[in-house]
Amino acid sequence: MSDPQDTRFPEITRRQVLEVGTVVSVSGMMLPTSGQAQLSGPQASPENGVTVGLNFRVNSKETSLEIDARASLLDMLRERLQLVGAKKGCDHGQCGACTVHIDGRRVASCLTLAAKANGREVTTIEGIAGQDRLHPMQQAFIDHDALQCGYCTPGQIMAAIACVREGHATTPDQIREYMSGNICRCGAYVGIVAAIEQAAPQIERS
Repeated sequence: MSDPQDTRFPEITRRQVLEVGTVVSVSGMMLPTSGQAQLSGPQASPENGVTVGLNFRVNSKETSLEIDARASLLDMLRERLQLVGAKKGCDHGQCGACTVHIDGRRVASCLTLAAKANGREVTTIEGIAGQDRLHPMQQAFIDHDALQCGYCTPGQIMAAIACVREGHATTPDQIREYMSGNICRCGAYVGIVAAIEQAAPQIERS
């Protein structure tokens, strides 16, 4: 039986174990994947905990930031870059109000770590219009009155563009199925489906 006073093995507290585990987890998360830029190593910050450096493009603009490794993509866009079009609705990935694109694919930014954007292209509602005209999907939402309060509209539009590009906008039933992750509490679904049907041919030709 070991001596309870044996000092060869110093006592380790639960807090120390958790702190080490957090640093190891973050370090593993930052390993680059193919086609991604290298994240700078984790650094301790008294105010924010572990931070990492990101290099990515947002709405076609090169961007570099030092962020908290725990930050969500949504919080980084809204709080660090002042891109407030994507909304925080449920914060659980269930309402779609925070939908943005990473490399052209829709994601729930509230559930996506900001670190995932490293070396990638992020597109938000602020980046889809041309210099002198709205995106066809934005115009279609106006034409069909596909919004009421407007809170969910940026996420609806970003999801609708992805729905068309994914090839899931061929019938009203298909549109409803592939847009089901985006909730409109005002109930503007009829207009949303009609807007997608109108914009789909223009987006497919572009």
